[in-house]
Amino acid sequence: MIIVTGGAGFIGSNIVRELNVRGRTDILIVDDLKRDEKYKNLIGLHFIDYQHKDDFLKTFTHSDFFGLDIDGIFHEGACSDTMEYDVNYMMRENYEYSKELLKFCVNRQVPFIYASSASTYGGGKNGFREEDACEDALNPYAFSKLAFDRYVRQFLTDARSKVIGLKYFNVYGPQEHHKGKMASIVYQLYKRLRAGGRARLFKGTDGYGDGEQKRDFVYVKDVVKVNLWCLENDIPNGVYNCGTGKAHTFNEVARAIINAIGTGKIDYCDFPAELIGKYQNFTEADMTKLQNAGYRGGFTPLDTAVREYCKFLDDGGYFSYVN
Repeated sequence: MIIVTGGAGFIGSNIVRELNVRGRTDILIVDDLKRDEKYKNLIGLHFIDYQHKDDFLKTFTHSDFFGLDIDGIFHEGACSDTMEYDVNYMMRENYEYSKELLKFCVNRQVPFIYASSASTYGGGKNGFREEDACEDALNPYAFSKLAFDRYVRQFLTDARSKVIGLKYFNVYGPQEHHKGKMASIVYQLYKRLRAGGRARLFKGTDGYGDGEQKRDFVYVKDVVKVNLWCLENDIPNGVYNCGTGKAHTFNEVARAIINAIGTGKIDYCDFPAELIGKYQNFTEADMTKLQNAGYRGGFTPLDTAVREYCKFLDDGGYFSYVN
């Protein structure tokens, strides 16, 4: 069995989908469906069971899990709202919960692959290498992820099982509808353009021109590929970057969407006051560590991935259930 926390979410549901493609359906999905439309992400997936995240936390050390052959846990579940400023809530959801899962996996020698974040690099002034000197946090979400990365590092030398963290950069792709304002800029611009509006980008900030802020945008299919490669291969325990290693401007992203759907123009709006000092104007993953570990899977070019994603959205935007 494979367990995917956050399995009804964006990256988690994509991991489940790829496992299905590879013939795996013995999957336990752990999540919190609440009242939004996240449940729709599950309709096209094959899985053996679903459990609410709080129930799972209470029972995963119970005898129900004794004797089960667990091939690995992909821990994708988290509160990912960068505008949530209740630090206690963030630490409960993203830090304490993750610690309990880690301890379970280390004690049971179950491979543990978890979602970290490029937000742990703060403004990025010291670069984007997986080391303390580069790390910072501009909001409670980033702090909760950074705190867990640092907690994990204490276990790495003694862990007898696989423990891998992946610092996701700007991920985009299928099944992110439910994320609302936290959905990728690709999804948000697509929706505006398809509704007849214009692509709205921020005006210049901190020396960057209008729409010229740059991020490392990575297609969710490539993120899934990295996750499964980490499970299937013997690599050193640790925290690794998961990006393309090449930054693109928001203007480039907007133009890629316009080219994919065949219509649209770009407008620029004032930079929000509430994001001043809390915004990453530039991110670009240093992929040296993952490459040195042996990863050769490559990453989908931005134009190709955006075109494929736009077609997926045009065709309905959810995975199809196939017997």
